[in-house]
Formats: sequence, C-alpha cells, structure tokens
Amino acid sequence: MGWVVTGLVLAMLLAALDQTIMAPALPAVAGELGGLDQMPAVVTAYLVAATVVMPVYGKLGDRYGRKRTLQVAVVVFVTGAVLCAFAGSMPQLIAFRVVQGVGGGGLMIGAQATIGELVSPRERGRFLGYFGAAYVVAAVGGPLIGGFVIDRASWRWIFAIYPPLGLLALVLITVTLRLPRPEGRRQPLDVAGALALGAVVVGVVLTGQTRNPAFAALAAAGVVAWLVSARYAADPILPLRLFRERAFAVPVGISLVIGFALFGTVTYMPAYLQIAQRASATRAGLLVTALMGGVLLSTVVSGRLITRTGRYKPFPVAGTAVAAVGLGLIGLTAGSPPALAASMLLAGLGVGMVMQVMVLAAQNAVSYGDLGTATSAVTFVRQIGASAGVAVVGALITLRSGISATETPAALPDGVRAAFATAVPPVFAAMAPLLAVAFVLALALPARPLRTTAYADETPVKETS
Repeated sequence: MGWVVTGLVLAMLLAALDQTIMAPALPAVAGELGGLDQMPAVVTAYLVAATVVMPVYGKLGDRYGRKRTLQVAVVVFVTGAVLCAFAGSMPQLIAFRVVQGVGGGGLMIGAQATIGELVSPRERGRFLGYFGAAYVVAAVGGPLIGGFVIDRASWRWIFAIYPPLGLLALVLITVTLRLPRPEGRRQPLDVAGALALGAVVVGVVLTGQTRNPAFAALAAAGVVAWLVSARYAADPILPLRLFRERAFAVPVGISLVIGFALFGTVTYMPAYLQIAQRASATRAGLLVTALMGGVLLSTVVSGRLITRTGRYKPFPVAGTAVAAVGLGLIGLTAGSPPALAASMLLAGLGVGMVMQVMVLAAQNAVSYGDLGTATSAVTFVRQIGASAGVAVVGALITLRSGISATETPAALPDGVRAAFATAVPPVFAAMAPLLAVAFVLALALPARPLRTTAYADETPVKETS
C-alpha cells in the first residue's frame, strides 16, 4: 500500500504544483515570447482545462477503471509539459498549457478516487494528511521553485521537473496498483453535459478576468444546458439524482462556499500586503504560508481522529466555525502583520478540518459506480467557487478602491496606497458570513457511519493489468 500511496500523492503533487510554479516565471515568459497582455492566459489555460475535464475523468474512471485513466492522465500531463518547454510563441505555450491541464485534471480526480476505492472510509482519514501535504507543498513550494529556476536558468527548465516525476508516478501506478475492472452495460457518454459544464467553467473564469457580463451569461446558459442534459441523458456526466441525497449534496454545497470565500480572500492577500503595507513579495508569501500550515496541521489531526473514532461530522462543523472567525479577523487585523498572520493561521486550521473531509463524506454517501463522479463533483464545484470568489472579490476591491489588485505596487502613489489600505479589509471581512452559511450546511450534514470495507475488497470482478 505504501508504494501505491506514494504514486498517488506524487500524481496529485504534479497537478497541484503546476497551478503555482508558473507565477514567478510569467514576466520572463513574456519577455522572451512577447504577448505581455496574454500572461494571465498562461495560468488560466491550465486551470480552465483541468477544471473542465474533472467530471469527465470521474465518469470515465467509474466506467473503465481508475488505473487506466490515471495512466492516461500522467502521459497527457507530461506530454503537455514537454511541449511547453519547446513553445516558440505565446499562443503555442497557451495551447500546450491546455494539453497539460487536460492531464492535470485527471491526476487530481484519479488520485483521490483511487484512494476512495482502495481504502475504506473508516481508514481513509489517516490518508487525508498526505493529500493535504501535496497541496501545501504546491502552494508554498511552487513559487519558490519557480523563482529559483528563473534566477538561475531559463523559464523553460521549469517544465523539465515534470518528466522524471511523471515517469516515477507512472511506474509506481503501473506496477503496484491493482483495482477491480468495472463491468456491465455502458450507456453513451454524456457529451452534451460535459460541454455544458465546460461552458460554466469558461464563463466563470473569464468573468473574473474581464468583468464582462457576456461571460456571466455564458456561465448561466451552461448551468441551464447541464440541467437539461442531466434530466434526459441516459448516463449524465453529473447526475441530478446524486443531489437528492443530502449526504452528497451538503458536502458539495460546503465545498462551493469554502472555495468562494477562501480563495477569494487568499488570492488578493499578497497584493494587499504589497500595495497597502509595502511588504516584499517574500514577506507576503510567508503570511499565506501561515494559512497553509494551519491547513496541513488540522488536516492531519482531523484525519487521524476520524479513523480513530469513526465520526466525521464534528470536524466540518467546528472547521467552518473556526474558518469563519479566522476570515472575519483577517478583515479586522489586516493592518497588523503579526495579528494578520495569527488570523491566517486560524482560518487555515478551520479549512483543514473541512476540505478533504468533504471528499470523504461524499465518497461515503455513494455507491461504487458513482465513486469517481462524486469525487470529481466536490473538487469541480470547489474550483468553480474559487473562480467565482476571485471574480467577485476582485470586482469589489476595484469598486471600493478605484484600482485593480493586479496593479504594479511600485507604480502607485502614496494616496492610492492609503485608499487601498482602507478599502480592502472590509471586503475580506465580508467573506466571513459566507462561512457562517457553510457552518449551517455542516449542521445539516447527515452523520452516517463510515464503511469499514474498501470497494476494492468488495467487488469480485477481474483485476486490471
């Protein structure tokens, strides 16, 4: 089991790392390839592609087995990385980032769903810390690794990290992973539903970047199209019947709110510190590290307590309450870096008791045939919430301060900095009531017994090779 888990955590790390490692490289990329106005698309292309394919990978894993889909995801991800390293123009790089994202979305969903199949929900709590650690390493280590490579070599060498790590993950998954192969009659894939959910993702992300209401309309149309498809498709990409089950619907709802409030705040915190507090990029990053440290600590502790006690509901209830207090204090203590660090730590401690536990709760609520779909739903909706939160918080900051949080700090006069320092903290504090909504949802979460057997042990079918 140890080598299998190592391969899965490595796959998760690859996908999560790529969301953060490119940030410090963007100026160098634009300097070599041109297209300064296209810099955000280098990151967005990966994020959108990864999010769009999450429900597809979840469904394909349920149909054809998670080992196959994981192997495909690793190959696609590494192929995209190699292509990125040799990109000759900004449009080429963006296109290759889409390829990489198509693989990355499969890695994130496949790794979590595979653990859901290999390990019983009762025992799965002790594995939550490993996946939480992958996200923390990516959030903290990604910018540091990217900056180190840029300082000492070309940005193209960033992509040289992925082939050896991807090969190691592929070998471990191929050699050590043994899972039952799903069998039975398969309905046509719900292509219309997948395209509709893709339109939702594109609409939400582009609304955040452009503030163009046309993209918000695209997202709304995508939701309507998905509802129609889910109603009439033979095998919907994301079935409505799952949402009738409270033990599934509540974790999805909490994930949406957590994604919105948390990422809407954290995304703009470094910009606030650099503009309003004149903090260096390193110092701003350390404050975000305080939050991620809290996430890792409480994820590990709560996971082990879940395995020991067999109870999971107390953790999202306590976690949403603690995170709400933490986010509220962030808005009140933003002017004092030490107090702000403590508030970030508190918010992280709360979030760590919620995010991975919601995946566990959703997996525990569904049958084997819906395991991948349930896993992808929680992660997919959290990503949608994060994109929407970034859009709304960014719009509020611009509305209240008169400047964008993406402005270059060195170019701003003192008067504008002062206005920014006054306008932004109330926006951060406004996210706390959303966590109160998540707290109410957590109270409504059914406290179901955690199964003590794994699907891989219950399903007497032919093993995959």
